[in-house]
Amino acid sequence: MTQDHLAASSPLPEHARLAAFAGEWNGEEMVFPSRWTAGGPATSRTVARMDLNGFYLIQDSVQMRDGKEIFATHGIFTYDRDDRTYKLFWYDSLGYTPPSPASGGWVGKTLTLVRGSLRGNARHVYEIIDDNSYSLKIQFSPDAEGWADVLTGVYRRIH
Repeated sequence: MTQDHLAASSPLPEHARLAAFAGEWNGEEMVFPSRWTAGGPATSRTVARMDLNGFYLIQDSVQMRDGKEIFATHGIFTYDRDDRTYKLFWYDSLGYTPPSPASGGWVGKTLTLVRGSLRGNARHVYEIIDDNSYSLKIQFSPDAEGWADVLTGVYRRIH
């Protein structure tokens, strides 16, 4: 590899910004009734790490209700320097394969990522509360105009 190639493959400050979500987290969540599940409170455990030379945040989460695992997710976040947006590749225990990643960016301390599929549109809104907590709102819309909450949560760092 040439020196230019190595320099071009260094993470940018935009990649490093995702490290705010790295660590181990306990979540208190509210699941809203939907076509996928009945509503109610849930807890979650999230483990996330910066990996692959600092280009990606890899996040695994397990949601519990009534002492049982009811939902799990695997998210891969990155910054796409070609189109200058953040990307979220999201996989979950419902088994749907997203046709493309969610895409978006930061406004202040809030990272908003939206993806569309044949089933509708999903919006993930992550807001940094402080160094040891953040909130997440996952919303659904059939038309990307009216958004309904699917899940809201607050996540606290485990020390």
